[in-house]
Amino acid sequence: MPEIETLRLDDSGLWFGGDYNPEQWDTATLAEDVELMTRAHVDTATVGVFAWSSLEPRPGEYRLDWLDEALDRLHAAGVRVILATPTASPPPWLSRLHPEALPITEDGVRLLHGSRDTYNPAAPAYRAAAERITRALAERYRDHPALAMWHVHNEYGTVSYGPETDRAFRAWLQERYDDLDALNATWNTAFWSQGYADWQDVCAPQRTQYLPNPSHLLDFRRFSADVLLECFRDQARILREVTPAVPLTTNFILPTWNHYDAWAFAAEVDVVAIDHYPSDIGPRGEAQVAFGADLARSFAGGRPWLLMEQATSLTYDYAAGRFVPKAPGRLRRNTHQYISRGSFGSLFFQWRAPLVGAEFFHSAMVPHVGADSRGYREIAALGAELAGLAELAASPASGAVVDARVAIVWSADAWWASETRAMPSNDIAFLPAVTAVHEALWAAGHTVDIVSPDGDLSGYDVVLVPSLIPVSDEQRTRFERFVRAGGHLAVWYLSGTTDEHLRVRTGSFSAAFAELAGIRVEEHVPLHPGIGITLDDGSHAEAWSEVLQAPDAEIVAAYTDDAHPVLPAGSPAITRREVGSGVVHYISTRLDAAALRAHLERILDGAGVAAPTSVAGDGLEIVRRRAGSDIYLYVLNHTDEERVVPARGVELLTAAEVEGEIAVAAGGLRIVREHRTAPRTDTDTAADAGR
Repeated sequence: MPEIETLRLDDSGLWFGGDYNPEQWDTATLAEDVELMTRAHVDTATVGVFAWSSLEPRPGEYRLDWLDEALDRLHAAGVRVILATPTASPPPWLSRLHPEALPITEDGVRLLHGSRDTYNPAAPAYRAAAERITRALAERYRDHPALAMWHVHNEYGTVSYGPETDRAFRAWLQERYDDLDALNATWNTAFWSQGYADWQDVCAPQRTQYLPNPSHLLDFRRFSADVLLECFRDQARILREVTPAVPLTTNFILPTWNHYDAWAFAAEVDVVAIDHYPSDIGPRGEAQVAFGADLARSFAGGRPWLLMEQATSLTYDYAAGRFVPKAPGRLRRNTHQYISRGSFGSLFFQWRAPLVGAEFFHSAMVPHVGADSRGYREIAALGAELAGLAELAASPASGAVVDARVAIVWSADAWWASETRAMPSNDIAFLPAVTAVHEALWAAGHTVDIVSPDGDLSGYDVVLVPSLIPVSDEQRTRFERFVRAGGHLAVWYLSGTTDEHLRVRTGSFSAAFAELAGIRVEEHVPLHPGIGITLDDGSHAEAWSEVLQAPDAEIVAAYTDDAHPVLPAGSPAITRREVGSGVVHYISTRLDAAALRAHLERILDGAGVAAPTSVAGDGLEIVRRRAGSDIYLYVLNHTDEERVVPARGVELLTAAEVEGEIAVAAGGLRIVREHRTAPRTDTDTAADAGR
C-alpha cells in the first residue's frame, strides 16, 4: 500500500460527514446545508460521486463553476472535501457516441444508460473518457485548500461480456498462458470437445447450453477483477501525477460484492475505505458490523481505515423487502463498533435525501422532513460526541490498530470457485461459511483478523480455513509451515480439494490438507435441506458430511447412526492431529451455531487464546484499540441489561477515573483510556478472567 505522509490522522480528529450532492439543490438549500453541517459538527464531505453529466454535459464541454462554488463554500465552513471522480455513472452522450462502451450481460443483452454502472470496463472509449474527466478535475482542483482526498470511481463491480470484452480477455489469457496448448491443458478442453485451435475461438463465458467449464469461469472472474483494477490504475496514475501529495482511495462494498480481489485493490490505495450496510434488524446486525470492520482493517494491513458509507436511520432488510428504522441508539453504537475496530471516521450515504431519483427513500443525515427529526438529532449528537474523541484518531507509526491472535482466511478465488454450478452442493458457498465462523467468534468475545492465503500467517496463534476450495502448492506449503512453527490450523470440509485452476487433487478430497491433518476423505455426502445429524459429542450439524478416515489423527467427534446411510456410525467427523508443536483440526460437516462456537472455543482454548475478559461475548463487545502510545478499551453493550466490565483508566465520555470495573448501560457504550503501565501479559488477562 502506498504511503502518503500528508494524511496526518492525529491532526485531523475523527472524520465525520457523508456524500454531498450540491448539483441537485437550489441556492437556498445549499446555504441551509452549511448551517446544518456546522450544527452537526460535520467536517468531511464526499463530493461529485455521480456528477459526470453535470460536470461534462457534452463531450469535452466542462461546467465546473458549480463545483468551484461548492468547494469554496465547504472550505469556508471548515469542511474538508473528498473529491470523487464520477466514472461509475457515465453520461447519456457516451452511450450514444460509443454504444460499444455499454455493458453486455451474460445473456448477450446490451444495457442502456438510465442507471448507474452502465459501462464496460474493458471498452477503450469508456476508459479514455474516464481518464479525460479525471485529468480535468485533477488539474482544476490540484491546489484547492478543501481537497483532502481523492475518491476514485464508486463501488467497482461492473462485469461485462461481448466483443470488447472478448478481445481484452484473449489478450489477458495470452499473457497468462503464452500458447493455446497450455490453456487447453489447464482447462482440460478435451472434455466435451472444447479444444481450442485458434485464439479467436476463445470468448468470455456467456450463457451456453448446459454447464460451462469451471476453469474457464474462474479465469474470467480473475480477468474481470484485473480489468477493474486497471481502470482504477488509469485514474490513480493521473491523480498521482497531478496531485502527488493528495491521498486517494476507492470504496469497497463489503462483504457482499465479489467482483474484484480486495487484497489487490488494497495494495494500490493510500487508504482503505468501505461502504457497509448490515441487513439484519436483530442482534446479528451487530455481528455484521464487526465483520465488515474486521475485513476493512485486515485489507488495510492492520492500519486505520475509513468508513466511507453507512446508513443513518435505516436497515435495509432486502430479504423481507423492507427499509426498517433503526432503534434509538443503534446508529451511535454501530458507529463506535467501526471506530473501535480501526476506522478513523464515520461517513454516511448521504447528507440530504433527494426529492426524486432511484434512491429517494435511502436514509440520509438530513431526511425529507428536515432537521426537526429524530434522524438529524441523532446525527448531530453523534457528531458532537465524535468531535470530542479526537485522540482516538492518532495512529501509531507502525503496528496494528487492533491486536488479534486469530485469523480467518479470505480469498476471492475461493468465493468464485464456490459459485461454480458443477459443485456437489449449493451449501458450500464461501461467504456464508466465513461469516458463520466470524459470527461464532464474535459471539464468544473474540476480535478476529482476516488474512490472505498468500499472506503472512506467522503473527497468529490460530488460523481458520473455511470453504477454501482451491489451494495452490505454494499456499499448501505456507499452511504447513505455519503448523510446524507451532500454529493451530482448523480446516473445513472441501477446502484444498482442487489446485488453483480447479483441477481436483487425487487420492483424497481436501488433499492439500489431508496428509498434514492425518486424514483421508473418501466420499462427500451432501445432506438434503431439513436433514440434521447429531455427532457423538452432542453437536448438531446439517447440509454436508463426509466419509472420513483418520489413520494419523485423534477423533474428536464421530458420526452416529442418525447420519446418512453411507456414513458408518462411529466414523470420524471432527479430528485433531499434533504436528510438531502445532495442531491441525479438520471439520467434515457444517455445525450449527452452538456447536460451531463450542468447537471454536475448544480450538482456541487449546492454543491458549482467551477473550479480552471473562464477561466478553453474548452481546457484550469488548475491543482494545491502539492510538499512539495509548490503548483504549471499547465496551459496547448490545444487550438489554446493564453489564459490568473490569477496567482501569479514564473513561473518555465522562472524563471519570475508573478503578477496578465500569458499568455499561443496556444499549450503551464506554471508552476507557487504559492507564499507561507495563504491557499487558497473560497474567493480566487471567486476573481479569477471575473477576
